[in-house]
Amino acid sequence: MWNLDTMSYLKEWHERYRKDLTGDILPFWLKFGLDRENGGVYTCVDREGKLMDSTKSVWFQGRCAFVYSFAYNNVEKRPEYLEMAKSCLDFIEAHCFDTDGRMYFEVTATGQPLRKRRYVFSECFAAIAMSEYSIATGLREYAEKALRLFKDIQRFISTPGLLEQKYLPTQQAIGHSITMILINTASRIRAAIDDESLTEQIDRSLYAIKNYFMHPEFEAVLEMVTPDGKLIDTCNGRVINPGHCIETAWFILEEGKHRGDKDLIEMGIKILEWSWNWGWDNEYGGIINFRDCKHFPPQDYSQDMKFWWPQTEAIIATLYAYDLTDDPKYLEMHRLVNEWAYEYLSDPVYGEWFGYLHRDGSVAQMAKGNIFKGPFHIPRMMVKSHMLLGDIIAKKL
Repeated sequence: MWNLDTMSYLKEWHERYRKDLTGDILPFWLKFGLDRENGGVYTCVDREGKLMDSTKSVWFQGRCAFVYSFAYNNVEKRPEYLEMAKSCLDFIEAHCFDTDGRMYFEVTATGQPLRKRRYVFSECFAAIAMSEYSIATGLREYAEKALRLFKDIQRFISTPGLLEQKYLPTQQAIGHSITMILINTASRIRAAIDDESLTEQIDRSLYAIKNYFMHPEFEAVLEMVTPDGKLIDTCNGRVINPGHCIETAWFILEEGKHRGDKDLIEMGIKILEWSWNWGWDNEYGGIINFRDCKHFPPQDYSQDMKFWWPQTEAIIATLYAYDLTDDPKYLEMHRLVNEWAYEYLSDPVYGEWFGYLHRDGSVAQMAKGNIFKGPFHIPRMMVKSHMLLGDIIAKKL
């Protein structure tokens, strides 16, 4: 077991996350991402921050507005953070909704629609952005907008035929992604406005994860199952996404902490441990992308790569586990993934983090952003970790 002066470690990283957030990550996207002409944020930038593609990810208009508001609320009240958030929110409202109430997935620099997908993740991120901005500014109208959008999301996913199905009726299936993201979406909106539909949705998602997606025979959370939770014995049906499951674990631990619910905390810890065992690479370190619950070769071509976001989710989840159990093994897990992420992902030359690594930690490509990577997982991790470490330190003093 690794030995350390625990309080020194906690204080060091409590300050380091704040320093890196406010001195590196958030300034990078303010400098290279903020579109001061059209509004909103660009994310397709190279290693140095040069714009590679002016296509705007609608996901990231919401994600960016959320993290800058989140940092403003919990780390440092800098006016430029709210400027960034407001620019993205204005862009969302002006350009990112279709006439049917659904949101686009990609738009041009000026907001002309390019692509729309069957998923409702753009809507989820816009909703949490509105709620967090409401907390930052005291403008209740944004919390009300977030709640209306949340209820639209519920309607979109519950109305048969409204969204295109992933599979034809030959294969009935439900997905882990939307189930887990609604926990976080509802909990973030609940911080700004109270409505019974929010906790009810969290309860439904928790039930589904426990009864359908958790499979003790594999000690795994599966990404796709039948509507009654049975294994779909195909390559896609056997997929374990360790980083995704670890993210689910901290959503559940956060809710368990909010409620003071020991059963939820135990559930979150179990998912974290299962997923760590599937995901942590004992040879090279880091959380691997995909596994097959029956140990067949995973189908996805990036199966043995190391992406940025599973590492950030593991950093948060292990801190939550330590906060809620005081068990030093979770602090050791935090050290392992945190040190690995900082060694291989952070860029000391141009700032921010790389996103895509080969299994051995070598950089696969050096862009700092694209349609899927931008200001979200890394700054969210730094804000959450700074907050959690503040709670842990306060309890130990």
